[in-house]
Amino acid sequence: MASLRDRWSGGSVTIGAWLTLGSEVSAEVAARSGFDYVCLDNQHGALDFRSSVSMVQAVLAGGGLPICRVPWNEPGIIAKMLDAGCEGVIVPMVNTAEEAAAVVRAGRYPPMGARSYGPVMAGLRRADHHVWAEAGIALIPMIETAEALGNIDAILAVPGIDAVYIGPADLSFSLGLQPQNNDGNELFDAALAAVVAACGRAGVVPGIHATASLAARRIEQGFRMITVSNDMVTLRSGLTHDVAVARGASTAAPDAPLY
Repeated sequence: MASLRDRWSGGSVTIGAWLTLGSEVSAEVAARSGFDYVCLDNQHGALDFRSSVSMVQAVLAGGGLPICRVPWNEPGIIAKMLDAGCEGVIVPMVNTAEEAAAVVRAGRYPPMGARSYGPVMAGLRRADHHVWAEAGIALIPMIETAEALGNIDAILAVPGIDAVYIGPADLSFSLGLQPQNNDGNELFDAALAAVVAACGRAGVVPGIHATASLAARRIEQGFRMITVSNDMVTLRSGLTHDVAVARGASTAAPDAPLY
């Protein structure tokens, strides 16, 4: 399967799913649903390392491409998730070039980085993991504060960064807005446009957390990594709809969270 970086190099827009439930069953279902990547949310999701290992296995069994969001910009957990077989890492709250450089140190083997060698699970799937990782692993800092916006060009100039990923809720908070979809708000729209423009200058892929209904707009805006579905929201939406229909009512699907 082509890596995210290969797909981006070919000009593709990648559409992904987001998993917050610690279930290998939902992970395999997501992988078999046709997404370009499946992200395991280890920051806000109900996952731990052990469940993440099983979920990576399930995503791979379903023919999908597993990535993860780590809890924080901490080298031990970044390397551990890569050793578990994740093929990309989204790192929250990266606000400066120095913090972006720390992502690269943790996620790349020498000489570019300082990742310790020991791909216990990933090495089962690729005997040459350390060679493949140089061109295969995607490192993706999150841009979700006004500080990060102010430092966007410096962050994108750090060698080894493949994409950045906007967290709309925290970005909105930082701009003095509510943590929701703020399309149409001048501050929010300008922030998204600034990130996309900076990515164009730097040759880095712009990504964002979104919903299926927002995907067309985000593609038009220039985003090339767009998460559109969430396991918990999909489960809740389906269950809420079914019970409402069974009782003779109708219900709107709940909005997907934008974190």
